[in-house]
Amino acid sequence: MADFPDMGVSRRGILAGGAASATVAVIPAPVQAQPSPAAPPPMMAVDFIVNGERQQLKLDTRTTLLDALREHLKLTGTKKGCDHGQCGACTVMVNGTRINSCLSLALQHQGDEITTIEGLGMPDNLHPMQAAFIAHDGYQCGYCTPGQICSAVAVLKEIEQGVPSHVQADITRAPDYSNIEMRERMSGNLCRCGAYSNIAEAMAQVAGAKA
Repeated sequence: MADFPDMGVSRRGILAGGAASATVAVIPAPVQAQPSPAAPPPMMAVDFIVNGERQQLKLDTRTTLLDALREHLKLTGTKKGCDHGQCGACTVMVNGTRINSCLSLALQHQGDEITTIEGLGMPDNLHPMQAAFIAHDGYQCGYCTPGQICSAVAVLKEIEQGVPSHVQADITRAPDYSNIEMRERMSGNLCRCGAYSNIAEAMAQVAGAKA
C-alpha cells in the first residue's frame, strides 16, 4: 500500500531516492588533467676554439662540455664513462690543462682552446703518444684510450713544467719522468682492461725515459 497514495509513491521509495541523491551529491566530478606547457630551457651562446677551429654554439645552460663536444660538434672520440668525474674517459685539454669534460659546463669555456683526441692526431698523422700506445699495446677494448692519451700528453707537460705531485719526496725539486711519477699522475684515468703497464711503457717512450 502506498504511503502517499495521492502521489503514487511509497515511503520506502522516497527514502531510497533520497539516499541515492545524497550519494551523487558527494561524489566529486572527475578532474580533467590539464597538461602544463613545459618552459623552454634557458639558452646561451658560447664561443670557443676546438682543435684549432672556432666554434659558436647556442646551448642549454646545463650542457656539459662533454655533451657539447659529442652531441653538438660530433667529436665522439671523447668518451662518456661514469659521467661523474671518476673514470677519466672524458679527459680533454683546455688551454693545455687536462680536465674531466663531464664535470665542466660548456658555458664556462668562453674563449678557451680545447683539444680532444681528434685534435692530437688522426690515423694518417698520429701524435707521438698515439703511436706509442699502438706500439706498446696500451689499450685493449679501447674505450678509455682517448682519455688516457689526452691525459698522458698533459702529464708529460706537467712534469716538464715542474708541477709537483704527491709522490715527490722533495717538492722543491723538479719532478722526473719515473714510472711511479707517471703512474701517480695517471691515477685519475681508469682502465677496466688493466693495460696500465703498457700505458706506462708508452709514456716512457715518448718521454725518453725508462718505464
